[in-house]
Amino acid sequence: MMKILKKNQKHTKFNVNKKVSMVLMLFTFIMFSCSSDDSNPVQDPDPDPDVTYTKSIKSIIDGSCLNCHGNPTANGAPMSLTTFAEVKDAVQNRGLIGRVEDGSMPPAGTDLTAAQVAAIKAWQTANFPE
Repeated sequence: MMKILKKNQKHTKFNVNKKVSMVLMLFTFIMFSCSSDDSNPVQDPDPDPDVTYTKSIKSIIDGSCLNCHGNPTANGAPMSLTTFAEVKDAVQNRGLIGRVEDGSMPPAGTDLTAAQVAAIKAWQTANFPE
């Protein structure tokens, strides 16, 4: 009887070790498959190749900026943003995107959406197509 008990204990102990090993291997597999590779950070998607001033940017500027940056300017605005050249200059040389991102432009209550800011950045990245 003692031999049978010892044999069953060995068999049970083997099964437990085997099960624990399988669970650990599964856990390890799951951990490695879920981890990210920090050496290849996620990059922003390519900018919209179809973004142009006429198709995408003019409506954003007209709706959010011309109350002050019209022609003539109002409320102390330093420049007009009524033409392609003026908007391009504001983005390229006057830090328009930075002012939009830091919240200083446009004035409170007329903030641009993230999609609108992304469109202006895409337009800049695409080298300002008209």
